[in-house]
Amino acid sequence: MTPLDLNLTVLYVEDPVRSGAFYRDLLGVETVASSEGFTAVPLAGGRMLGLWRKTVVKPEPQGGVGGFEIGVMVPGDNGVADRYASLQGAGHDILQPLTTMDFGPTFVIRDPDGHRVRFCQPDA
Repeated sequence: MTPLDLNLTVLYVEDPVRSGAFYRDLLGVETVASSEGFTAVPLAGGRMLGLWRKTVVKPEPQGGVGGFEIGVMVPGDNGVADRYASLQGAGHDILQPLTTMDFGPTFVIRDPDGHRVRFCQPDA
């Protein structure tokens, strides 16, 4: 049997168009599909971030926001710090200010629906 890849991550959101604009600007990519019910944001390596209006998801979603986070690996010696300064200056909701943890420099912001987005440095 051919191995599969986890190539689609879906977040349940209030407004897929608004959330699509947030991730488009955050990641510097254009959405590839956008409607009142679903917006798709392309990611590296052929992966996709789906933003699905939570009131139309079937089966109905369980649990709440904030129980997990998605991550963005930022390359470069000062990549995380530079990105932090940029996002802080743009007024993003910062849950964890820039700090150094055992895996290196990191910070966390919240998207419009309260999902956690962690920025960190690969191979720190």
